[in-house]
Order: sequence, then structure tokens, then C-alpha cells
Amino acid sequence: MMTIRAANGCSSVLRSPPPPPLRALRRLCFCSRAGTPRASSLAAAAAALRCERTSSGHGGGGARRYCVHSLVESVIEEIRESRRRRHTCSASRMALTSSGELLEDKLVNRALQKGLLLEFKKDSEKVLLAVTQRPDGKKNWMVSDQNGVTSSIKPQQITFIVPGVENFDQKEISDFLQRAEDNLDPTLLEFAWVELLEKNKSVTAEELAEMIFGSSEPLESYCAHLFLSKDEIYFTVLEAKGSRRIYGPRPAAQVEEQMRRKLAREAAEKEIEEFVQLLTSAKLMPFPAKPRKSSWLTEEKIRKKIESLECYAIDACKNDEQRKLAGVILKAMGLTKTASSAMNLLVDIGYFPVHVNLDLLKLNIPTVHSDELISAAEILLSQSVDIDETERKDLTDLKVYAIDVDEADELDDALSATRLLDGRIKVWIHVADPARFVRPGSIVDREAMKRGTSIFLPTATYPMFPEKLAMEGMSLKQGEVCNAVSVSVVLHSDGSIAEFAVDNSIIKPTYMLTYESASELIHLNLEEEIELKILSEAAALRLRWRRQQGAIDTATLETRIKVPDPDEPEPEIKLYVEDQADPAMRLVSEMMILCGEVIASYGSQNNIPLPYRGQPQSNIDVSAFSHLPEGPVRSSALVRIMRAAEFDFGKPIRHGILGIPGYVQFTSPIRRYMDLLAHYQLKAFLQGESLPFSAGQLEGIASTVNMNARLAKKICNTSLRYWILEFLRRQPKEKKYHALILRFIKDRIAALLLVEVGLQASAWVSLGKDIGDEIVVRVEESHPRDDFLSLKEVI
Repeated sequence: MMTIRAANGCSSVLRSPPPPPLRALRRLCFCSRAGTPRASSLAAAAAALRCERTSSGHGGGGARRYCVHSLVESVIEEIRESRRRRHTCSASRMALTSSGELLEDKLVNRALQKGLLLEFKKDSEKVLLAVTQRPDGKKNWMVSDQNGVTSSIKPQQITFIVPGVENFDQKEISDFLQRAEDNLDPTLLEFAWVELLEKNKSVTAEELAEMIFGSSEPLESYCAHLFLSKDEIYFTVLEAKGSRRIYGPRPAAQVEEQMRRKLAREAAEKEIEEFVQLLTSAKLMPFPAKPRKSSWLTEEKIRKKIESLECYAIDACKNDEQRKLAGVILKAMGLTKTASSAMNLLVDIGYFPVHVNLDLLKLNIPTVHSDELISAAEILLSQSVDIDETERKDLTDLKVYAIDVDEADELDDALSATRLLDGRIKVWIHVADPARFVRPGSIVDREAMKRGTSIFLPTATYPMFPEKLAMEGMSLKQGEVCNAVSVSVVLHSDGSIAEFAVDNSIIKPTYMLTYESASELIHLNLEEEIELKILSEAAALRLRWRRQQGAIDTATLETRIKVPDPDEPEPEIKLYVEDQADPAMRLVSEMMILCGEVIASYGSQNNIPLPYRGQPQSNIDVSAFSHLPEGPVRSSALVRIMRAAEFDFGKPIRHGILGIPGYVQFTSPIRRYMDLLAHYQLKAFLQGESLPFSAGQLEGIASTVNMNARLAKKICNTSLRYWILEFLRRQPKEKKYHALILRFIKDRIAALLLVEVGLQASAWVSLGKDIGDEIVVRVEESHPRDDFLSLKEVI
């Protein structure tokens, strides 16, 4: 006879020798002919089998092996008669169908009454034992559980009613549970499965107790219930009604598969346990000693787990399996299953820096250029030919000022000016010429289009073009001859445009100035820098003229932050607050607007499709805001009612905010792809070639580029705010700040502008204060990761 046994994770085929002497099993199983059980039949058989396995496992000469089936069969034959004598009425209760299935009367639930011992589901993962106390409404019952807690439960929460129990004492539940746990030997379930599978029989908890313990008393029945309810290998639920269950043995092949899955699950749990040990160890290390990020990515098993946590932290799990894995790890670490828990864990182990920018990860913003793109850029630098070389206008005799922030990596624009013999002012806006290197549709162009813009963060700059190409080839450089597209403009005395021209050119930038140094030079009014004075005069003329055309002044405070070492736990924060009404900032702003107006006029005159930008504001009555102080307070009120910008790709549209008939962004082609599109179109026209894009094509490109630009702007604003809050968090608690009241949000809660840091926030202000007033506040709390700032007025 052959039998198959699935145990310990594998399947083995054992040939059955003659059964062992029945006297030995009888001595193990029974203490009297009357059939009173002294020890469990199958428990004894299990013990015998374990001994037999031990003696035969080493291949001794006289060792004898007995298969599971023959051993169990001998025991079963011996106890069968005893069962019939002791339970003469069990035949009617346990009647079988012709196929061996139990009848429906086994599913009859016991009526609830006071003093019953039952098991119920506290929640999806927790099961408790309790004693019934009294009804609670029509169906619910009040119970006292093993922890001494009294609560109301629904009938559907009950998973088992321990049979044969009346008036159970709640204080004895713990002892009952302990004795039940002591009786649980998984080997017994395997024996029962073998017998029931061969006989094709199903079983209830009480019947299993009788089979393996020789008794269906309360303790044994509950033990059998625990076996069946926790089992994932040998048995499955065939029928259920209320708290009653009928179980059937799984087929041998299914048991083998369940065993395989269990082993795989246990191996995975062991991996999790080892990974948790790694995480715990890394958390306890001091910051400099923590493992580098790369060390978590070398081994496949560890990399998979750490990446699941990273994706969970940024809400970017690729599938349910990855999300579940991260949840398992967080639970094993004793953490809640939230993105912030995952993020904090990755910070604690050193995988993320303390000040990690999650938006960069969430939005999948590219922060490096591929090797292929860098190679293509280097080829452009070394082999590119300037097809405009012979047509470029030589403007190297002009004094050229490049004015930008002190940390600017690449320079897009520069300025020149002179006074004509008739007294009119002529200015030049020189713009870098990246289209001299890059052609539409090339690999470098496609990547620039995909990015849409350079991203300038307090912690880093992520350029639209590969850095070497942008810095060495495209950027304007002091004291060197540079290729440019120069827009020259002659102004009328009222600031309007008298004449203009657009040319490919070569220039030689004279000065690279910061806004601060340029403002100082303007203030000093040096004779040797007369050109800068003329530029300042031209800017003033233009501002006055635009205001006469309905331009709305929105100058306010602008904050810049540089963080040189962002990966450090407490990096240095360099904060600058600049007034957009500053002379140098006004000068540069006016010249950029002038250039945009000229390009729009040039495109209109020559029917060139361009990204014409407009902003209709015909419904704004500026005089209605004249009672507000000029500057940030009035600007804030005006900006809140402005309409979004609009585009037309065939003809200029009025830009009401700027007070000009048309506008094209043109002065930042190294940083903004929309500016580069305008360069492609104008340079093709200047070269006499067909234009690379129609109006429709421009519109299609612009929709994608503008979407990416909006994402970049959001990241910049969020990052800037984070570092301002971090700056405030580090300041002494007693430090005071000046704040302008911009508007009232509700009652006495006002929107404020913190002057020293250029940040908008809100706080309660005292009675008597009004919009435009300046108050003094103190920072109560600042939590950059939660974007939380609490201010209190100092009265």
C-alpha cells in the first residue's frame, strides 16, 4: 500500500511495512477496557511517530520505519469501538451522506445566554475570548473579554461558542487560554488530515477534538477550533452558518501547494526581519556613519525593499505588491502606514537627506542629463559651425552691462545705451544665441522641450541644456566676444518706440554686475559710467509711458535663498530680500519688457508666427486701489484680481498689465524653451529660410511646455517657502519681525507680508489695525516639512 504525506514543506512517498504491535499503541492510548481516555489517541501516535522518525532518521541497522497511514489506522481501529460505546447517540447527530458529507444539523448555532464562553472578532486582525453577560438590544450582547473589557458585540462578530460551558467565570479566561495553547501540537492536525482525506469525511471542531484528543470537552473542543481556524494547510471551510463551521480535508496536491506557499511566506518574513534589523541598526548610527544611499541599492533583495519605501513616501507605488511590501516593512518597524512615516524612516537611516525635496521625486523632475545628451552637446561645442558668421553685426565697440543675481550660472542678456545727436536715447538689448548651436528636432532640442525650463532652487540649479553647452557655448561671458541676437530701439522723448531693428551680432560684455552693485553705480552717478545712467533714464521713460497706457505696477518684495550644502542636517541658509522697485531691478525689467514689445512688433510686421503673450485687464479700475499704500500692499490687492495670461500664435494681443500692444518672451532662451521657440522663428526669418513652425505647431508645443513650466514654478515656490520656514525655525524665539497687513481674511485674521524674509503668512491682529499698517510679530512655531507657521502679534 502506498500513501503520500505532505509535511515539513515537502512531499514524500513512504512504503508501508507491517503495522507496529497493537499492544504498544493500546498501552499509549487507553488505560481501561471501559474506554476512558488517558491520553489522546492521535497525540500518542504523534509521539510514537516522532520517536520512530528519530530512530530511523540516521539509517541505523535495526531501525524500522512505519508510514503515517499504517500508524494512524492501527490507532483508529482500536478506539473506534470505544467511541461507539461512549457516544451511542452520536450516530444520529453525526449522520453522513453517501458521499461522507455531514448533514445540515451540524450547522445549528447554539442560542446565546448568560455565562457562555465564546470567541469573537474585535477587529480584522484581533480575536478575543469573552463571557456573555446580558443582551444589548434585540440582537447584540454585552460580553467581558480576556482583558477585562466589557463591550457590546454583534452576532456576526462571534467566531466560536465553546460547547459544554455554562456560567463561565471571566477571571478564568486567561488560564483557559494558556492551557489551550499548551495543547496545540500541529502534528496532530496532520494525522487527522491523513485519516479524513482517505475516508473523504468532513468534520466540525467538536468531532476533531474527539478524534485527536479522545474527548470533546470544552478545552479540547476549543483547541480543535484553534487548529482549524488558524490552519492554512490541511483543511478548508466547506459550509458556514453563524459561528458554526464544517471543515473538509484539502487534496494532497493542494496541501503540497499550500506548504510551498507557506515556506515562501516564511522565507519572505525572514527577509523582512533581516531588513528591519538593518533599518534599526542604521537608525541608531550617528549621521556621518550612516550607510550611503548607494549601499542600499547594491543587493537586489534590499534594493527592492528600499525602493518600495521610497515609492510609498512619494505616493508613487508602481503596483499593489510594492505598496503592500512597504506597508509590511512599516508595520514591522512599529510605524503607521503613511507616506510621512516612510519618508521619516528613510531620513532616519540616511537614505534621504534631512531636507529632501520630495516634490522633485514625486513629479519625476529630471535632475541630470543622460550620457548620450552630454556627448551630443560636446559634439555641438566642438564641431558646430556658425552659419550667421558673415552676417553678424559687429557691436564689440559698445559698452555692455550684464546685470543679474550674483549666483547666476549662465547669462542670457546684456544691455547697452547711447544718446543720439538729436538727444534721443538708443538702447540695445543683447540676447544670447543658443539657436546658433541647437536645431529644432535635434536630440538636444527635444530634451530642452521636454524640460521646458531651467529650475532654480535654493539647493541646486537643474539647467534646460547640458551645463557645459550652456556655460561654455551659449552664455554671455565678460571680456569675451560672444554671439548674440541684438534688439536696438530708439525712443521718443515720451518713452514710446520711434524705431527698432533685430540683428544677429557679436558683442563683448564689459561688466558683469549684481543688482546691488548696479544700483550703487546708478546712485553714484559716475561720469565714466554715463551709459548706465542713460539706461536708467530710458527705463524711467518707459515706465512712465507704460503707466500712461494703463500698465499696472505690481512691484513687491522678492526673496532669494541659497543653501550651499543641502545634504547636511543643518546647512547654512543665505537669505536675500530684494525690492522689485530697486533702480537696477527696474532698469532690467523695463528693458526686458521693451525687448518683448519690439519682438512682437517685428513678428507682426513680417507675419511671423510667434508665442505672442497677452493679459486682458480692461475691467481693472486702478483708482479703486489708490487708498492703499503703493508697493507690496497695493500690488498684492491688484494681483489677486488679475486674469491669467493668454497666448496667440498668429498675431500680437494686448498685454494690459504691462500696458503694451503686444509681447513675446525673448530674453531667456538658455533658461526658457518658449523664448527659444521665438529665437528659432526669428533666426530662420533673418536667414531667409522657411520658418520651422507654423502657428498651429507652436500652439501644440506650447501646451506641453507651459504645463512643464507651471510644474517647475510650483516646485520653485514650494522649495523657497520650505527654506524660509526652516530659516525662521532656527531663529531665536524672542526675535521680532515687521509685517505689513495685506488684507483681512476673516474677522481679525489678516494676511501679512513679513518684511525681513519676504514671506506671506497669516495671524490674528489687534483692533484698530487696518490694511497697509505695519505691525510687529513673533514666530511661535515653524515646521517646514508640514508647511506650518504660527505668528503672534507683539502688542
